[in-house]
Amino acid sequence: MARFIIRGGKRLSGFHKSPGNKNAVLPMLAACVLTDKPITLRNIPLIDDVRTMLAILDDLGVTVDLTGHSVTLCAKGLRKSKLNAELCRKVRSSLLFAGPMTARLGHVTLSPPGGDIIGRRRIDTHLDGLKSLGIQVKGNSQFVFSCRKLGGSSILLDEASVTATENILMAAVLAKGKTSIFNAACEPHIQDLCIMLNNMGAQITGVGTNFLKINGVESLRGISHTVGPDYIDMASFITAAAVTGGDLKIEDPSKDHLQIVSRTFGKLGINWHYGKNFLHLKSNQRFRVQNDFASAIPKIEDGVWPNFPSDLMSVAIVLATQARGTVLFFEKMFESRMYFVDRLIEMGAQIVQCDPHRVVVAGGAKLHGIHLSSPDIRAGMALLIAALCARGESIVDNAQTIDRGYEQVDHKLRRLGADIERIN
Repeated sequence: MARFIIRGGKRLSGFHKSPGNKNAVLPMLAACVLTDKPITLRNIPLIDDVRTMLAILDDLGVTVDLTGHSVTLCAKGLRKSKLNAELCRKVRSSLLFAGPMTARLGHVTLSPPGGDIIGRRRIDTHLDGLKSLGIQVKGNSQFVFSCRKLGGSSILLDEASVTATENILMAAVLAKGKTSIFNAACEPHIQDLCIMLNNMGAQITGVGTNFLKINGVESLRGISHTVGPDYIDMASFITAAAVTGGDLKIEDPSKDHLQIVSRTFGKLGINWHYGKNFLHLKSNQRFRVQNDFASAIPKIEDGVWPNFPSDLMSVAIVLATQARGTVLFFEKMFESRMYFVDRLIEMGAQIVQCDPHRVVVAGGAKLHGIHLSSPDIRAGMALLIAALCARGESIVDNAQTIDRGYEQVDHKLRRLGADIERIN
């Protein structure tokens, strides 16, 4: 267990460089078992979820050579087909081994995955898609995936699930024949995975769209691949600087990915500009909610790409507590994502929770420090940001949940001027 002690009111200013995208590197690590050739991934984030995935790979017999922010993996010695149950329970992404492990070995046994508790997280889309490729699935307390021969198929996903798209995609690249995936998710991290797989010799077209076509190949080769930057991390640090009145520059920003974020943050009065290889958020911006036409209260809602990402809803709600005006947030993807707002209300935020999916925020509140507990990665980061702009001292327990998605978050915040201490 870990605890953060934050003394708020310090302005966060300086330079920040985000590591590789968490949601991209996790499926990439699973994809390494698709070949017996070495795979090098550069710019990986050194976060707990990555370390757990590396531990799973090591336990399976994959050679793991981690040096700084680069890792080289070789699955030539892949010797097991049953994943460690304890490690599976630590991360949601353990489920991503179903497709590539079955494609490589013909069978794999998984325990139910862990991850954040943000509502029901169904896996039916994974199972239906993999079954369409010829994979049999058995079990309840454990899942046994098996297949004699993978075959291409025309698949219509019942939801544009990111991890299901990735799982099916990784199996389909080694399936005999052609596969088409309709209603595929197309987030930047899926695009990055597709680029990696194509560089390995896969034949995937439609990258960046909701319709993917895959021509199966016999085998894949080893490559070196640089993971793209994490726009969720960037937006989180932009928010932390903004609510504390700071002046922040983000090095090597992913401008295309942040376009979706800037549109939503602009509704709350936050703007930035781009220079050569950097993003600049100027200090002391006046946050004011931009009403819709005819002075209607605006609505911020999440959805599949290119809509506003669910992973930033918690952070955006904290930002809205500091913006003059009223805004409605509609979380459509997870029914428990919003429950953390109770803690914000205790800190002095003016929020009405309408139902599990909607909250109304009346901004301009002066927050004060309290004793908190982080419920999940994104809500934990949001509460940490709230504590940074609150008056007085806040304590955030269960802080290790934030470590699962943010690399050395306390160290990086201190470097920007935050008064934050970690106690293990």
